[in-house]
Amino acid sequence: MIKVIIVDDQPLIRDGLSTLLGLREELEVVGTACDGAEAFERVKELHPDIVLMDIRMPGTSGVEGAGLITKYTTDTKVLMLTTFKDHDLIFDALEEGASGYLLKDMPTDTIVQAIKTVYAGGIVLPPDITSQMLKELKKTKELEHGACSEVPKEVEELTEREVEVLRELGLGLSNKEMAEKLFITEGTAKNHVSNIISKLGVRDRTQAAIFAVRYGITTF
Repeated sequence: MIKVIIVDDQPLIRDGLSTLLGLREELEVVGTACDGAEAFERVKELHPDIVLMDIRMPGTSGVEGAGLITKYTTDTKVLMLTTFKDHDLIFDALEEGASGYLLKDMPTDTIVQAIKTVYAGGIVLPPDITSQMLKELKKTKELEHGACSEVPKEVEELTEREVEVLRELGLGLSNKEMAEKLFITEGTAKNHVSNIISKLGVRDRTQAAIFAVRYGITTF
């Protein structure tokens, strides 16, 4: 069973999700918390596999909580719960180590599948929503700075195949899924991902995926 902690400052949402997810035989809700700091303490105590965490909370936010959990604990992954209006915080949360995000109004089956994906080592970046959020983020950046970011020079270090793999990373594909799509072995896909992470100077595959999406290497 996948052990889950649910974090939300609203008791109705927190308890509702606990009840719904607790009914699924593949999941075990081992605890709840009301902000990022409490979530961090609960993770140290209960050692869950996944933390399902609201992004906006009074006190310690979900972004800060994700950073604490991914930096100071091991083997626990964070999946953010958001609203579309949170697009300005989503990439911050991903950069703090979160493994993806979901909108709060998504069906329970979608949330369960996302938890399974993250548990298996994947990331969750819903394509349609991510595309729209990037458009909104780009508009904001252009208003603030007058132009959008150029693609960093590190991309020039990637081989043509590595660029293809990076593009698929931005879609949230696992090594196995990339291997099938690109007609390579899973081991080869894993090696490409490792090389990409090294050449781009990012922390992990999630950061590589963010890079791909942010700089337009992955398009939706």
